[in-house]
Amino acid sequence: MLCIHQEAESERQGGHDDDRENVNGEPKEGAVVPVNRRPRGRPPGSKNKPKPPIFVTRDSPSALRSHVMEVAGGADIAESIADFAPRRQRGVCVLSGAGTVADVALRQPAAPGAVVSIRGRFEILSLTGTFLPGPSPPGATGLTVYLAGGQGQVVGGIVVG
Repeated sequence: MLCIHQEAESERQGGHDDDRENVNGEPKEGAVVPVNRRPRGRPPGSKNKPKPPIFVTRDSPSALRSHVMEVAGGADIAESIADFAPRRQRGVCVLSGAGTVADVALRQPAAPGAVVSIRGRFEILSLTGTFLPGPSPPGATGLTVYLAGGQGQVVGGIVVG
């Protein structure tokens, strides 16, 4: 920015800064008006400050609670989870499962309405699902599983039994 300084006649004679303005408060022609420049960068104290951690001192009745559930050998997994939900009067969201299952009945998405019964032992690769308290809309409750067989074959679908 270039500023030209022209010394007014009144300044040479020891005049005041008020002599630079006319009656309306506007600068007179040839008067030098100081330019206020904004400082560069953030203002001091405006940086992101770390926030203190929030401590929860009590449980909310609707808070998410985690449970580890062990299903006895030979028991139906879907039935065990479906029985657990109403006893606790809560909806259940299954995030994962591990272990071995035998003799599974699955509904596969490729063949609508067709139930496939699979005999033998399978390792659970993935187990997810939801069990909502009644009345819940159809299809909102169910369990999906992906299983690996002894020869490496993978099968999956919606658990029917």
